[in-house]
Amino acid sequence: MNAISVVLIVVGIVHLLPLKGALGSDHLVELYGVAPPDFDLELLLRHRAILFSLLGAFMILAAFNKSYQPMAVVAGIVSTSSFIYLSWVIGKPNELISRVVLVDWVATVLLVFSGFVLIYKGIHNQ
Repeated sequence: MNAISVVLIVVGIVHLLPLKGALGSDHLVELYGVAPPDFDLELLLRHRAILFSLLGAFMILAAFNKSYQPMAVVAGIVSTSSFIYLSWVIGKPNELISRVVLVDWVATVLLVFSGFVLIYKGIHNQ
C-alpha cells in the first residue's frame, strides 16, 4: 500500500465519521455541538451526513483502485477546503466545529500532497 492509499483511507474515515449524525439530532449535538432548531435543518444535516459517508466510502474504494485516485483526491480537496473556506467566511465556529476545521486543514494538506504525487507520477510515466 502506498502513501496515497493511506491518505485516502484516513481522509475517507474522516468523511465516514459524520454518518453517526444521520441517526438523529442527539448525535448531531454530540458531533457538532449544534441542536437543529427545526425539522428542516435536521433533515439537511442528517442528509449531509449520508452524503459525506458516500464520499468517504468512495475515497476508501479509491485507495485500492488507482484509476479512481485522482478523482477521489480532487473530491476530497473540494470537500475539505470548501468547509475551511465557509468556516472562515461565515464566522467563528464553536469548539467542536473548530476541531472539524482543524482536521480538514490536515486532510487538505495531505490530499494536496497526494495530488502533487499523482501529477508527478503521471508526468514521469508518460
